Amino acid sequence: MGFNLHPIDTVDTISPSDFAENYLKPRRPLVIKGLTNNWPAREKWAPEYLKEIVGNKVVPLYDNSKADPSKPINSKAAEMPFSDYIDLIMSQPTELRIFFFNIFKLAPQLLNDIVIPKGLMGGFIESMPAMFFGGSNSVTFLHYDIDLPHIFHTHFIGRKHVILFENKWKRRLYCLPNATYALEDYDVSNPDTTKFPALEGVEGTEVFLEHGDTLFMPTGYWHWMKYLSGSYSLSLRAWDASITRKAASLYNLAIKGGVDSLLKMALKENYAQYREKVAVKWADRALAKGKPF
Repeated sequence: MGFNLHPIDTVDTISPSDFAENYLKPRRPLVIKGLTNNWPAREKWAPEYLKEIVGNKVVPLYDNSKADPSKPINSKAAEMPFSDYIDLIMSQPTELRIFFFNIFKLAPQLLNDIVIPKGLMGGFIESMPAMFFGGSNSVTFLHYDIDLPHIFHTHFIGRKHVILFENKWKRRLYCLPNATYALEDYDVSNPDTTKFPALEGVEGTEVFLEHGDTLFMPTGYWHWMKYLSGSYSLSLRAWDASITRKAASLYNLAIKGGVDSLLKMALKENYAQYREKVAVKWADRALAKGKPF
């Protein structure tokens, strides 16, 4: 059977009070289909328009392969001019994707095409809007953002399959200690629970994003994404109002992320194997208890 996935709540519009009470405070995901109705980007950001604006700037590309511990973190798989990459993802399947791309440094006029939803909540990090591009077959591996922001993820042009899990399920997801991603040896869209029994019955939510849809991903949520067609998304990040959440963000960035990166660089394959053994041990233990953690 695998995961126990539920649909994500979906609305056309939502009032600030409804959003705060039913989604922001309880940290529940939501899709808002009409949030971008007043965004010029909803109509303007066609592939040809972005090619014209960004041009032939060479961009790093990543694929679906598992991280190689012998290589630097976030090693690119390839690179090519941005306009050629857009032509590629619009014309054929490819694993190649652009990750956390600050397109606005190259084309600041694009900021005029979006409206940060400050009416719904505060805390937006206006200096950190980022875009993500992928061709059909591109997959963003299962992970959570260790700086723990809330994320408003708006999709353009094609379709994207998204599966989310609350952070409390991390042990059952075979998360790697002190890392921001889980083992990539199982297919999140069709997990092998014979090989990974702790995945059986894990609760999650699922949605298929379409053009103009905005997904609210609360702080700490694990997310997996697959591009079903050549397309792209914009992520806006906002801090949680909680002091303890801000402290946890700083701890993750300074301690967990920093130490894990140093160990990966120093110990390479040995550390990778150790982490995977610990991930399996934790998952088995959580499963035996019958709990998420």
